[in-house]
Amino acid sequence: MPLPTKTYFISDLHLGASYIADHRAHEKRVVDFLESIAPDCKRLFLLGDILDYWWEYRTVIPRGFTRFFGALARLADSGVEIIWFKGNHDIWIFDYLPQEIGLTVHDGMMTTEIDGRRFLLEHGDGVGSLPWSFRRLRAIFRNPLAQKLYGAIHPRWSIGFAHSWSSHSRKQGGYTPPEKAGDNLVDFARSYNADPAHEKIDFFIFGHCHILLDRPIPEGGRIVILGDWIRHFSYAVWDGETLNTHIFGLEK
Repeated sequence: MPLPTKTYFISDLHLGASYIADHRAHEKRVVDFLESIAPDCKRLFLLGDILDYWWEYRTVIPRGFTRFFGALARLADSGVEIIWFKGNHDIWIFDYLPQEIGLTVHDGMMTTEIDGRRFLLEHGDGVGSLPWSFRRLRAIFRNPLAQKLYGAIHPRWSIGFAHSWSSHSRKQGGYTPPEKAGDNLVDFARSYNADPAHEKIDFFIFGHCHILLDRPIPEGGRIVILGDWIRHFSYAVWDGETLNTHIFGLEK
């Protein structure tokens, strides 16, 4: 049997979101995808907002996601390298999932070489020109003291509050209109590759914007925004020579 060689990228599954009508069907679709890539997957990047909300308690496991975590564990046990980027919805992953599943958690931007090509990876909420209010909120969410205080609140209050926040954000325009979505990330990629102090990037890959975008940039390289699993059911795959985006359920 040939060795697995492909690298997969996926983001914005938002498992557990209150606005998803059928949670079991949503989770099953994701699990079906993970099982479908098992034969040829060498490496899997989960680029943030995989869970719509996750708070990791010291001795208590939040309810849900059993089949999803099991599918990830099977991949990890088979030798697949799994890198989970924190998004703006699943910030509070600490050591439980890395230890139990055997994955690596990464917070922030990563530049890495895969099969001789340069990749820059980020969820998408932490690069480019960000509003002051969003930067402030992002800093609070990552503040150790704020995390400790929040963790002291009983889950019956904190979990309900978090799902209400997520649902309200979406209703209030949490998704940027399509004609503007991704502009900040495109500008960031162009600026990065135009800077002579940076080693040029071949592929910029982001999530966060809930749009599916794949295009070259004038300064060299390509930018890919991975869509989501609310409307698009999309992902990208690197086979060592080419990077392509796909819709799960359609032919690879």
